Amino acid sequence: MNFQISDAVKHLLIINVLFFLATQIYGDQMYQWFALWFPKNANFGIWQIATHMFMHGGFSHILFNMFGLWMFGVPVERYLGKNKFLFLYFSAGLGAVLFQLGSYYFNYIPAFDELINSGLSSVQIVEMLTTNQTNIELVGNQLANLKELYPIYNASMVGASGCIMGILAAFGIMNPNAELMLIFLPIPIKAKYFIPGIILLDVISAVSGQSFFSPSNTAYMAHVGGAIVGGLVMWYWKKNSFNNRRWD
Repeated sequence: MNFQISDAVKHLLIINVLFFLATQIYGDQMYQWFALWFPKNANFGIWQIATHMFMHGGFSHILFNMFGLWMFGVPVERYLGKNKFLFLYFSAGLGAVLFQLGSYYFNYIPAFDELINSGLSSVQIVEMLTTNQTNIELVGNQLANLKELYPIYNASMVGASGCIMGILAAFGIMNPNAELMLIFLPIPIKAKYFIPGIILLDVISAVSGQSFFSPSNTAYMAHVGGAIVGGLVMWYWKKNSFNNRRWD
């Protein structure tokens, strides 16, 4: 068995660790600059779509993500090669962004429109969401809608979890009969059952708000998006590996 770490995985590990160390030094400033903020928030910057993938919320967060990157990323990179691996990795990360922001907007737009229709201006709404203070008398469902919008407007997303879920899905398509285990449930389960099960639990958590294995502030739809995009990319490459649509 070859235990040598692959090239792309090694460099991704280094970049993630460097970002984490910088976060320990500069603290909240790093999150303000490089976490992915909701696009309506003043802290949002287009570069955050990429940089948030290298940010983490704490030691356990980066530890588990980097462990997953090493465990599943190395065999996937050896199978695909460096360029295709990096394409899959960042495609999964972008899929995570699209799914998570899509779920935010799905809830944000109706509540925001209802506030506008109730007589509030967009400037008033943004000011109240930014300051978490109401300087005018609210009527009807205005307060309820503001409470729904507040955590979305002020949400920030960090972590490589979407990328790792994409790599995990790709690994499962490569090795559907490989046996995987949860750390706290050491029962071997074949990848073709284990990975869809993890995705299903993330979907349930996203819809219900009930957390099974991760903190309640986890961006569950980012996990789902990363896994779906990573799985689709790997499925397409595997399906077309011997025809004129392959990518060498």
